[in-house]
Amino acid sequence: MCGIAGFLTEKNASTEALQRQAQKMSDSIAHRGPDGEGFWVDENCGIALAHRRLAVVDLSENGSQPMTSSCGNLVMIYNGEVYNSGDIAKELKDLELKGTSDTEVILEAISQWGVEKTVKKLIGMFALAVWNKRERTLTLVRDRLGIKPVYWSFHNGTFIFGSELKAIRNHPDCPVALNHNAMTSFLRKGYVNTPNTVLDKVHQLEPGHILVTKLNSEPQQSNYWSVDSIATESKKNQFSGSNEDALVALEELLTDAISRRMISDVPLGAFLSGGIDSSCVTALMQKISSKPIKTFTIGFNESNYNEAEHAAAVAKHLGTDHTELYVTAAEAREVIPLLPSMFDEPFADASQIPTFLLSKLTREHVTVALSGDGGDELFAGYHRYFVANRYRPLLKQPKALLRLQSQLLNFLSSLHNSTFTSKFHDTPKHIKNAQRLRKIQKILEEGIFTSIYERTLSQNENPGELLLNGSEVRTHIWNKAQQIDFNDDFAIMQYIDSLDYLPDDILTKVDRASMAVSLEARVPILDHRVAEFAWTLPESLKVRNGKGKWILRNILY
Repeated sequence: MCGIAGFLTEKNASTEALQRQAQKMSDSIAHRGPDGEGFWVDENCGIALAHRRLAVVDLSENGSQPMTSSCGNLVMIYNGEVYNSGDIAKELKDLELKGTSDTEVILEAISQWGVEKTVKKLIGMFALAVWNKRERTLTLVRDRLGIKPVYWSFHNGTFIFGSELKAIRNHPDCPVALNHNAMTSFLRKGYVNTPNTVLDKVHQLEPGHILVTKLNSEPQQSNYWSVDSIATESKKNQFSGSNEDALVALEELLTDAISRRMISDVPLGAFLSGGIDSSCVTALMQKISSKPIKTFTIGFNESNYNEAEHAAAVAKHLGTDHTELYVTAAEAREVIPLLPSMFDEPFADASQIPTFLLSKLTREHVTVALSGDGGDELFAGYHRYFVANRYRPLLKQPKALLRLQSQLLNFLSSLHNSTFTSKFHDTPKHIKNAQRLRKIQKILEEGIFTSIYERTLSQNENPGELLLNGSEVRTHIWNKAQQIDFNDDFAIMQYIDSLDYLPDDILTKVDRASMAVSLEARVPILDHRVAEFAWTLPESLKVRNGKGKWILRNILY
């Protein structure tokens, strides 16, 4: 796990000046890679690349970056881990590796096959930048599900990129104006949606995308993998085997995904909350391992928020080497001043604090930790899915009837605030509740299920009204969600979360909180092969008896 940064500029500058600027960008993300730093510059092309290293695999200098290909034409910096580099190395012709790092394998594969063919073969998490000396092109790539971040900006003839916004902000050509429209997504949901950022003209590369740019030309983007195509294809390739077949197939996939992510030249452990996802990951880790897995959890003295007791029970059952820390209110408050520099832009997921504290505890013992993130999105685990689905029957009525009901509810809602309603104390409670009436009235008025689901996510339903000089801009995700013919009632919500909540909230939180303490967090459930398999599953293998994640629960049992 590492940090990357760099720029390509039309402005004349010496090698020393280019490296000084790259150094400033690198210093701002030193926490992502405390084990080493490296630079590569070419003043004739106006390019500078910077890398911060967290040594996890091949701790020798053979794994240092920036790395130049054996042919001498490509230079690469890379953040992440690729878990099938050994398999890829066997496919490469006339390859003599200097070390055992995945970086070298990826770079040589790109040299032989090109960027797109190579990244389609990669199993793992990655954000990489490749400079092609002959073609004078700079290419950025982000992994399929957005586990690793990469930001970029093209402004004043300079293309800038980095693992975090702070790296870009440390370049003098970084735009500094706020993106008021992007802030509406924060006011609605508590985070800023990709590809936007809090800064105008600064973007986040979308998951599964490749960006190519040349000096003083607009960047060109394409996608090599998408949830859209996976969701669409799953309709044609729906899993048709028995329950037992599905359980065996998924357990085999998860076991392979987890075993690959247990390869490390440094100490490794797991986050354990005691929930289905982290317990499933930990159980399979312990099944694979010949010695007790190190597991970590934090607890709270407030019983409503404490999961440590569940985690301890799971750890005892599995026989892990378990460490727990009970956090006081004072310790939680001490994290708050760190959050602005940790996240760089407004971010309001309250679990960012315990995630940081858990990462800090874990880093005292290991350098790598596996987490259970992704299970809710892939296997329909969120409670809000069931809340939103309660309103589906309303939308199956004729549109004319929907409009009539909407007008009636609007009238009843207005009566709630009048002196008329207060005289009738036997009026049913659901009519007296104007807020609920208004909500149902809005649902009927719009008549679109995505609007219902968006309301379950919204902290503010009209964020544009709260922000001066800004208006809400809908991302393309919501429009696409209405166009795909999904397998089941839950799939549309899983689709939205996989492209929205998962990368912009969950994975952002895990990356920043873990990297702030130089801890590598790996997410085996988000192996793209697991994701592709999950999308083929019918609703009955995900949801039963009013609960989600049926198949994960049964693997765990």
